[in-house]
Amino acid sequence: MDEVIEKAKEGINSLLGHVPRGKHIVTGDIRKLSGGLYREIEDKTIANVLMLAEELLEQHSWAFGVIAFDWAYRLRGQYTPDTYDIFYAWLKKYVRGWGDCDDFCTHAFGELLRQYKELFVKMSGWRKDADFWVRRASAVVLIPAIMKDDYKGVNPYEVADALMYDAHDLVQKGYGWMLKCLSQVEPDAVRKYLAANSMRMPRTAFRYAMEKFDKETREKLMAL
Repeated sequence: MDEVIEKAKEGINSLLGHVPRGKHIVTGDIRKLSGGLYREIEDKTIANVLMLAEELLEQHSWAFGVIAFDWAYRLRGQYTPDTYDIFYAWLKKYVRGWGDCDDFCTHAFGELLRQYKELFVKMSGWRKDADFWVRRASAVVLIPAIMKDDYKGVNPYEVADALMYDAHDLVQKGYGWMLKCLSQVEPDAVRKYLAANSMRMPRTAFRYAMEKFDKETREKLMAL
């Protein structure tokens, strides 16, 4: 086992040893540990670091996942379209809830999509996946590109349409969150979309999507 992986285990165990009963490790402390460990990796090629990151993911632990996804994001200057296959495999094998999904998709995976928007087509199948976090990911993964106003070739409304009737509340909140971010970039278009879909969109998604509008606009939308 690589020395840095051993240090990661020691570091996490040390953090766990200082957590008060009934509490959890602070995410910021894990990220601080992650940064220090990353600097110790001598071979920072994407192939080597992703291999090490997967060793951490094999622990099937939230804390180790934070480190793995952080390392993956630090490699963003080395991404290629082929990185999709690795990231998708991680999404299916190691992500086991909305927290993992959001961390991975609003950083590493979302940045990959921002760089290579042609991957958007490959993500269409996510919207019908049996796992709710993959369906949520189909919307959340768009957020980095949207927030950087760099999403030409990506269609957020197509995703919202596909997820419109999803029964899982975390999927509804996911595409609602995506639309909320989009409303900060193209408010008029999102307002019109919400108005047009007010009768069919679940209220959970609807309320999330309109959070960034001014009070008057929110009241008008809620009255529809």
